[in-house]
Amino acid sequence: MGLLLNYSLRNLTVRKLTTTLTVLGVGLVVFVFAAVLMLSHGLEQTLVDTGSPDNAIVVRSGATSETLSLVLRDQAGVVETQQEVAVAEDGTPVAVAEIVVLININKRANDDPSNVTIRGTSPTAFALRPGIRITEGRMFSPGTSEVIAGLSVSENFKGCGLGESARFAGREWTVVGVFDAGGTGWDSELWGDVEQVQQAFRRNIYSSMTVKLADPAQFEHMKTRLEGDPRMSVTVQREVDFYRRQSVATSSFIKIMGLVISIVFSIGAMIGAMITMYAAVANRTVEIGTLRALGFSRARVLSVFLTEAMWLSLIGGGVGLVAASFMSFVTISTTNWDTFSELAFGFALSPTIIISSLIIAVVMGIAGGFLPAVRAARAKVVDSLRME
Repeated sequence: MGLLLNYSLRNLTVRKLTTTLTVLGVGLVVFVFAAVLMLSHGLEQTLVDTGSPDNAIVVRSGATSETLSLVLRDQAGVVETQQEVAVAEDGTPVAVAEIVVLININKRANDDPSNVTIRGTSPTAFALRPGIRITEGRMFSPGTSEVIAGLSVSENFKGCGLGESARFAGREWTVVGVFDAGGTGWDSELWGDVEQVQQAFRRNIYSSMTVKLADPAQFEHMKTRLEGDPRMSVTVQREVDFYRRQSVATSSFIKIMGLVISIVFSIGAMIGAMITMYAAVANRTVEIGTLRALGFSRARVLSVFLTEAMWLSLIGGGVGLVAASFMSFVTISTTNWDTFSELAFGFALSPTIIISSLIIAVVMGIAGGFLPAVRAARAKVVDSLRME
């Protein structure tokens, strides 16, 4: 078996041009396939990392996002007094009532308008989200038209850089700080004082109520109690689950579009592999006859050519994955179709994507090499040797 393996590997270098073209064809398919999965995974990772398993979020019953939710002031008061809510050293609950509104701001790159999330919040938000830190400037002052900008918003939208001003809701809002949320969804938001945002948009309600759980294991108790309270009409979810669900529509669209493109490209790659293997069979008729004369069975000859096809596809798959891995340094910005706001996220490679991409490469190799391998295995010994 080792002899046949060496024989297969050696023959890959004989037809350098066709081998290279086939490898590049497979590599292109794997690159597209892996890039699509990386993009989808990056979106999911960005939103999942936005939430914390230690936090619970309360929104209106049936609301799929904070922009579609409303929580009344008295309902927010009920939530923060629940026994499962953690308390700070001064005895106050670690909870924050927030209002989330979409505003329209022009991009720096092309001056096109796009939706940006403005979140009315309070300093307690940093206790709930310890991974967020202000990297430039300072925190907004309560009771003023000051905001702090997520890193992505600050870089990509006009008027959102440190010291700049953006006009919305009939006011000029000054950016006094920039915060880094580690590539999560918060990086795509502006934060201001909750009371000022409510006044500016003439809304005397909140969009959501987020609390830190003293014991995450007690989440179901609080969920059952609040959702069963006829005064509330709310849905209680773990924060990480809430944001994960917001990636579904956009992630599904990316996957479907990418898979369609990958399928089209894969047909071309399989045809290329088939042509390469048919050429190999035609040029090695005598070698095939010799192998059969030496006692190698049809199954062994079949395995030789399938092995070559698999090696071609694996090499192509490796090339495609290496190329796709560099996409990890790219960050894109697009509309999240669950919230209709602009969201910045990057490509993220994972072991699952690597394995899936290599499996696709091997499948293409087998599909492209099977018929040529069958032709080689069925060749008659006498006819093959006679062609010498």
